[in-house]
Amino acid sequence: MRLALCAAAFLVVAAGGAHATDGTCARDLLVAQSSQKMAIERLETVGDSEADRCRGWRQHVDTMRRAATVYGRCLSGGERSERLAQVQGSEKEFLELLRSRCKGR
Repeated sequence: MRLALCAAAFLVVAAGGAHATDGTCARDLLVAQSSQKMAIERLETVGDSEADRCRGWRQHVDTMRRAATVYGRCLSGGERSERLAQVQGSEKEFLELLRSRCKGR
């Protein structure tokens, strides 16, 4: 596990750099990326009912917000801008769906 975190930290630093030197950002970035991927996969399996979709969309928005916090704290430069734009765009899209289709659900 520790070796995997060290390798991941090296890759993250090489790709754009984590701000924290204690490994916290490297770990948080891995978790954020994994959560983001799982959230996208979860959207593909959300139920058919409006209530199921609304619940799935709320979870997706929450995940994108958490990822944005990590990307904003731990990345810099172009990678930071790109990742933030991606998750914030997704958050905005699903918030709009929630507002228009999930009133009270």
